[in-house]
Amino acid sequence: MASIRQVKAARALLGWSQGDLAERSAVSKPTIARLETGEGDLGGYSDTRDKILSALEAAGVEFIPPNGGGAGVRLRKQQDAGGEI
Repeated sequence: MASIRQVKAARALLGWSQGDLAERSAVSKPTIARLETGEGDLGGYSDTRDKILSALEAAGVEFIPPNGGGAGVRLRKQQDAGGEI
């Protein structure tokens, strides 16, 4: 489960607005705005959460679970033309 802060951080890493996330996730912008006003874990219906997280992951975001250093996000390394990372 991802937190609201992780979703906001992921959008920031990608340079996405709430509208960009709405477009890419097929979730309405008002729904994303409403979900982002909360604290803690990302709420909403499970289908809505899945769409939001899937869109961010498809764009290269990795959600890092709390592992002693706290939860976070990062961008996956991009492969170059030769397939190397």
